[in-house]
Order: sequence, then structure tokens, then C-alpha cells
Amino acid sequence: MSASGGLGEPARRGRPGHSLDSLLTVAVALFDERGYEATSMEELAGRLGVTKSAIYHHVRSKVELLRLALDRALDALFAVTEEAGATTGPAIDRLEHVVRRSVRVLADELPFVRLLLRLRGNSEVERAALQRRRDFDRLVTGLVREALAQGDVRPDVDPAVTSRLLFGTVNSLVEWYRPDGDLTPGALADALVATTFSGLRPVPAER
Repeated sequence: MSASGGLGEPARRGRPGHSLDSLLTVAVALFDERGYEATSMEELAGRLGVTKSAIYHHVRSKVELLRLALDRALDALFAVTEEAGATTGPAIDRLEHVVRRSVRVLADELPFVRLLLRLRGNSEVERAALQRRRDFDRLVTGLVREALAQGDVRPDVDPAVTSRLLFGTVNSLVEWYRPDGDLTPGALADALVATTFSGLRPVPAER
């Protein structure tokens, strides 16, 4: 499912001036501000300056809004793992590509990624999203294991721990990174790779 389709069916035609993308953007901002459970469709309609029926022209419920928002973040992350840089070459290079591009996804889709990372698993939709997050984590751990087997990652740290530490650092960016600041996504990715990958490399043997 994607933001353009919704529940595997053809997208509903939007009313002029109120696209599904703009609806999702405002909804996620409100979820971030008030919390998903505390946000009502009445409040969302008020923030948009429309009636509730205008919202229901695009989606069936608040749950569908949440599902679409979470899929937007997850689909972007999984798309990274299918890029050429993530599928060809040494595993350490593929891992670096995934990390760099994940930082870009975070910068481009910051509110949506922040919503994903703050899930508690209180509903079927949230639990499904958390399962997809775990699937993504397993892909990253697999890359770390491959890089270890190829001698490009230090062997004294468990690959699963390495993966969690690496993406724990990436995920922490949602709490302080501001896309409108002086730090570009590219510079942010450079800094993160420089500080984390130096610790991933094998420790040189003492002479």
C-alpha cells in the first residue's frame, strides 16, 4: 500500500486544494504535537480548515491515515535496500550506502520517520509497522555479518549489536536534526559515517 493508492485500491479523487499528501503532512504534524491517540478527526479538520467529510473523501478513518503515514516512512527505507549501491559490491560498501541513504530518507521524511520511531505497538497497524522495522533491522544485520565474513568489520562485537548501535545513532537524529538548519543531509551523512564506520573497522594488530 502507498500514499497514492490506499488499502490496495485505486486512489480516491481529491478535492481541489486538498491532496492526500497535504492531508498526511498536516495529520502527521498533529500526531507529533498531540499524540496519535489524542488527535481527533475534528481537530484535524479544523487544522486543515475543511469539514470532516472532506477528509473522508480521501481516507476512511484516522487508522488509515496512520497506516499511510507509517508506510510512507517504511517504503522509503526499504527502497534504499533495493538500490544498486545496496545490492552490489563489498558488504561494507553496501552497508555504508544504506546508512547514507537512510539519513537522507530521515531528512526528507523527518515527521513520518519520527512517528514511526515513536510507535508503542498499541494497535494492529502499529504492530505491523514495528514488524517491518524489525525486518529492516535484519537486513542491516545481514550486511554487517557479510562484512564481518569479508574481514571488513571488527569481529569482537556481535553483528546484531553493531547494527543496533549503528541505526540507533541514525534514529537519534530525529530528536535534534532540523532540515531548515545549516547542516545539509549530505554533510550529516558524511559526519555520521566518519564517526561510526571508524569504530566498525577491524582494530589493527599490534606489532
